[in-house]
Amino acid sequence: MATSLLAPRATVAARHSVGRQHVGRKCAPARAVSRVALRPWAAPVLRREAVLARALSRDDDEDSFDEDDDTDIRCELDRVPGDGNKYTRVMLKVSGEALSGSSGFGIDPEVVQTIAREVAEASLAGVQVAVVVGGGNFFRGAQHEGKGLDRASADYMGMLATVMNAINLQAAVESNGVPTRVMTAFSIQEVAEPYIRRRAIRHLEKGRVVIFGAGTGNPFFTTDTGAALRAAEIGAQCVFKATMVDGVYDSDPRRNPDAQLYENLTYETVQRLGLGVMDQTAITLCQENDIPVVVFNLNTQGNIVHALRGGTVGTRVSSKVDAPQKNGAKKGAKRGNEQKGDAAKK
Repeated sequence: MATSLLAPRATVAARHSVGRQHVGRKCAPARAVSRVALRPWAAPVLRREAVLARALSRDDDEDSFDEDDDTDIRCELDRVPGDGNKYTRVMLKVSGEALSGSSGFGIDPEVVQTIAREVAEASLAGVQVAVVVGGGNFFRGAQHEGKGLDRASADYMGMLATVMNAINLQAAVESNGVPTRVMTAFSIQEVAEPYIRRRAIRHLEKGRVVIFGAGTGNPFFTTDTGAALRAAEIGAQCVFKATMVDGVYDSDPRRNPDAQLYENLTYETVQRLGLGVMDQTAITLCQENDIPVVVFNLNTQGNIVHALRGGTVGTRVSSKVDAPQKNGAKKGAKRGNEQKGDAAKK
């Protein structure tokens, strides 16, 4: 008997019995694969896991993708409801400093696993997740300028540090059962794919987490700018900046115990008051493309998946400030345009 690969094309309803109502939209025949091992926290999304298992089986033809081919996992993913999700596609920016944990240098495996687990959970819940990682846990180009290095050379070294972090995070996310791709701004084809915008979007549509390394590929630009640029290119609906503090405060919360958290800010307020949410180029890119930025604490358990699924966390920067929602755990959160403040450290 011929295998499913040789069988005529059939509707999803004819091929799958996963307890969903289907219309007669046609998709490519499914391939028989073993199920992805799920973690206990992924139990509510069993149906999506089955779809992702089929995506895993299709990795062999990713290099010969057809940009106009609709017979792929997209036609199944858009029928898997992301219950409770506010966003379809998001950008997560993780600093290199955050990956180092309390040591301040290198990689803390527990921190990386925590981030990977929550990214995987958000992906399995139906959110298309792209990630940009920094490299400050190994090398920060701007800090070495003038110390025997020109700025461009120092920045290129920093870009290579981001690639190391991206590969590490890729392995951690895949250990949680979610297919992942690393794409770099310049070619390192032995370890990562070169960045191609339409291919990156294709990976996201197939349910893969995409991790961008090497920043923009150009010196003099930060990884915050890289995150804003990639977010605009792939059509992300929000940029989430994971930091070591709860958001943006009116003063440094590590020095002032009475520091108050801003819940909402406008792009104009951030630029006018010089708040260090992101560098000027990054925040301008987000403003021009109307991409909100959310600054939140990655050290709070569950914060990453809660944020990526659209929950209220940290400080939100957008073109319009709504009335802030008071949080009893915070002291008097304020409107972003009420007084000058200092941003939490990146």
